[in-house]
Amino acid sequence: MRKRTTWFDVVNNAVMLVVALLCVFPFLHILAISLSDGKPVVSGDVLLVPKDVTLETYKYILSNPRIGVSTGLFNSFFYTAAGTLIAVTVTYMTAFALSRKRLPGRRVLMLLFLFTWVFEAGIIPNYIVYNALGLVESRLVMLLPMAINTFLLIITRSFLDGVPEELEEAALMDGANDWQIMWSVFFAISKPIIATISLFNAVYIWNQFLIPMIYLQDRSLQPITVVLYNMIIAGGKLGTSLETINVNGTQLLPQNLQAAAIFLAVVPILFIYPFAQKYFSKGLMVGAVKG
Repeated sequence: MRKRTTWFDVVNNAVMLVVALLCVFPFLHILAISLSDGKPVVSGDVLLVPKDVTLETYKYILSNPRIGVSTGLFNSFFYTAAGTLIAVTVTYMTAFALSRKRLPGRRVLMLLFLFTWVFEAGIIPNYIVYNALGLVESRLVMLLPMAINTFLLIITRSFLDGVPEELEEAALMDGANDWQIMWSVFFAISKPIIATISLFNAVYIWNQFLIPMIYLQDRSLQPITVVLYNMIIAGGKLGTSLETINVNGTQLLPQNLQAAAIFLAVVPILFIYPFAQKYFSKGLMVGAVKG
């Protein structure tokens, strides 16, 4: 029987539509400015549809080493790809070990992880430790400290706790060791939780600003988030201030250049979600069933 549409459904759908439009509007506005000539932008004629469409803005910022957008994008892609791979591997292995009841002291180890989650040392103690480990001015500072997120560890462990013990017992009877059980048995049925923690880690690393801002003063190592900060907020102090220029008959304003850089920084991470969406909701809900 067909479900009857109520006034609540109509209002709910209308509200969701308005929220969706409000979320999309900034992206379309930024895209329109980045694709427009500077003259209609400065006159206020560009809202959602670009005027005098041109790609010169993107060509300019990607080919100008002084701005550093290309280097920032490369660094962000590297940190996100390598950091996500490391984080997912370490988190999954740790969660698997903590989910095994035969592991001695697993509750104590879990409490230690929770302690680090609740009580954080702070910026200065972290800097002293990172400096002593040689992580300052090193790409590793974007990879190793973020290898385990306690929240994602809890979700992953809860997911693995829900796997029937009979699978592990059958594998042990067949002569499999712990490594074989983890990779051949558990990992094969963990696609939902793997997609979930991969998405969380990728977004977190891509959007990371404070860590590279503090520990990576070398501009060749900085991700796109810090490049955006240098362009938009601290440009004058760092010698990367933007000026109005003319390229191949196209006027490029600082607003054009900033909009193009913002769009390039936001769009790549948006393409990750469609690939993980198939497993995302299932992995998050299943992993959160058990506290």
